[in-house]
Amino acid sequence: MNIVAKQQADRSRRCFIGAAIAGLPATLLLRTASASDKMTKSQAEYQDTPNGIYSCGLCTLFVAPDGCKVVEGAISKEGWCKAFAAVD
Repeated sequence: MNIVAKQQADRSRRCFIGAAIAGLPATLLLRTASASDKMTKSQAEYQDTPNGIYSCGLCTLFVAPDGCKVVEGAISKEGWCKAFAAVD
């Protein structure tokens, strides 16, 4: 394989990988979770009380007034589960 052909093959591979990586977050962001995609409270090990200083009200997944992006059903702002993701 000559040098030019090898460079074109490498560039093509890099372009493909770059496009695949760039498209993945967009796909995940555009996808909306339905109730069936969410965890049950038992799967999330949800509790109605905080875990130390951590509570649903401080989580990026909390949807006011009593919802969650990843756990089914009504949840307490003072609750906590294993999906907790702190707000920056």
